Amino acid sequence: MPPRPPHRPLPPPPSPSPPPSPRPTQRTLTTEELARTVARAVAEGVTAATQATPAPTVARINTSRLKMKNPNPFNGKSTTNFNQWWELVTMYLGFYPETVDRQKIAWIGTLLTDRALSWHLHRYRDLGDADIWVNYSAVIRAEYHNDREAAEAQQKVGQLRYQGCIRTYMTELRSLNNFARANGESLREKVDLAMTDAILDMRFSQNEGEFIDDDDFLHATYRAGIQVEKRKALRATRELVRSAAPQKPKAPRKTPSSKPPNTEERLRDPQQKGAPRTDRKTQYNQPGHWASKDAALTSIPAKEREEYG
Repeated sequence: MPPRPPHRPLPPPPSPSPPPSPRPTQRTLTTEELARTVARAVAEGVTAATQATPAPTVARINTSRLKMKNPNPFNGKSTTNFNQWWELVTMYLGFYPETVDRQKIAWIGTLLTDRALSWHLHRYRDLGDADIWVNYSAVIRAEYHNDREAAEAQQKVGQLRYQGCIRTYMTELRSLNNFARANGESLREKVDLAMTDAILDMRFSQNEGEFIDDDDFLHATYRAGIQVEKRKALRATRELVRSAAPQKPKAPRKTPSSKPPNTEERLRDPQQKGAPRTDRKTQYNQPGHWASKDAALTSIPAKEREEYG
C-alpha cells in the first residue's frame, strides 16, 4: 500500500472585496460659472497664441519737441508795456508745465535787461534758491505794473470803430479791454458808438429784453454784425449776377440825315434848321400858291421888294 501524502492545510478563504463607492452625482454649472470657465479658456488660448507669435517690430519715429519763441526782453522802463510782456511770459510757461520754480525764476532773469535785470539780481542775492514762483511773480507784477497802460487802453477802446468786419472789431476790443477793464454802461456806450445803424437795428430786432451781462451784450452785437455782413454780401452777389446777365440790345436811334432838304421841303418849312434861305420870289411864284403876285409883294419887306423889282 503506497504511503499517504502528508496533510497540507487549506488556504484561508479570500477576504471579501470592499463595496464599490457610490458614483458622485454631476453638479450643473450656473451661468456665472460657465461664463468664467469660457473666459478662462479664451484667455489661455490668447496667451498661448501671443507667446507663439513674435511681436512685430515697431519702427521708432524721431519727433522733435515743439518749441515756442521766447518773449522779447523787458528793460523795466515806464515806456515799455509790462502787462503785455507778462501775458506772453504766462503763455510761455503754460506751454512748458513741467518747469519747476527755480527754473522759472532763472529763465525770467535771462529776459530782463537794464533796470529790470538789476532788480532781479538784487532779489536773487537776498533770497537765492529759497525764492518761490508765487512770491516772485506777485512782486514783479507789483513792481512794474503801469497804470498809464490802462488809461491808454481805455482811450483806444473809445477810438475803436467798426470797419466792415465784426470779427476783427471784437478781437481788437477784447485785446484792449484786457488792460482797459471797461465794463457796464461805459463799455456798452463805446460799442454802440462804434457800430453802424444797420447793426444796431438788427440787434434790437433780434433782442427784445435786457441783456444779462456784458458778455451777453457783446455776443448779441456780434450776431447782429454777422447777419448784416451776410445780407450785404448777398446783395453784392445778386448785383453781380444781374450785371452779368445778357441784356436785350437796344434799337438804334434814328439820327437826322445830313443830306440837305430838297426844294419842296424848303418850301414847306422855310424856317428849317440848316436849310438855305429861300428866295421869296421863287416861293410866291410857285403854281397854285394861295396869294396873288401883288399880295405877295405887299407882304415882302421893302428891301427884298426892291430886289424883286
